[in-house]
Parts: sequence; structure tokens; C-alpha cells
Amino acid sequence: MSDLSNLLLLLALGAVVGLWLKLSVARERAVQEARRQCQQHGLQLLDETVGLRGVRLRRVNGLRMIERCYGFEVSIDGHDREPGRLWMIGNALTSLSLPTIELLPHEDVIAGKALPAPGSNVVPLHPRTDHRLH
Repeated sequence: MSDLSNLLLLLALGAVVGLWLKLSVARERAVQEARRQCQQHGLQLLDETVGLRGVRLRRVNGLRMIERCYGFEVSIDGHDREPGRLWMIGNALTSLSLPTIELLPHEDVIAGKALPAPGSNVVPLHPRTDHRLH
């Protein structure tokens, strides 16, 4: 009986080691994908690492597959830390979430007031300086 319990313990230990190796390979693939996406979008991947944030089942073409979510931090201009996430099934990227950068249209500033670009049909709105109610 002792031999059977030792065999089951050895099999369980082998399964845990196999799962750990498989997850570490998947994590390295996620790091590569995060680097590639940051480079493509002009962001800096901070700490050069990702962390497993969640696992869920997802139906793809009628099959249930395990989808992993990895979180990481990026910098837009080198002075900030913004969260990012990527979802992967196997080695394939299924979803990506990166911080957004708000780009404002080119405006000329005269006397502290923004003016629209020439040829623009945008009317700038400015806050009232007097706080009287009408």
C-alpha cells in the first residue's frame, strides 16, 4: 500500500512541476507580446515583466479554452505608470488594453485664450470670469 501512495504522490508532484513549467513558458510568451505591443504603440514597458491577473474559460469556435489575463505597467512619457492588460489563449493574443493618450488639436494661444486652428469651424468656449447669476 505504501508503494501505491508513493507513486500517487510522485505523479501529483510531476503534474505540479509540469503545470508550473507550462505556465512559465506562457508567461514568457506574454512578456514578449507585451514588449511587442508597447513598441508598436510607442510605450515603455516598465519592470520588463507581466503578472498573471486572472484565468477564465472562453468559447472559441464551439470549444471551451482557457484564457489568461496578464497585467503590466507602461509609461507614456517616462514620468508616469499606467496599467495595461493582455488576454491570451495559448500563444495567441486575444485582447489588449493600453492607456489612452488624449491628443488635443493644434491651438494657438493669444492672451491666455485658446483660438481654433485657421480654417476650423470650432468655436472655443471659455469659462465666465464674472460669477453673477442672471
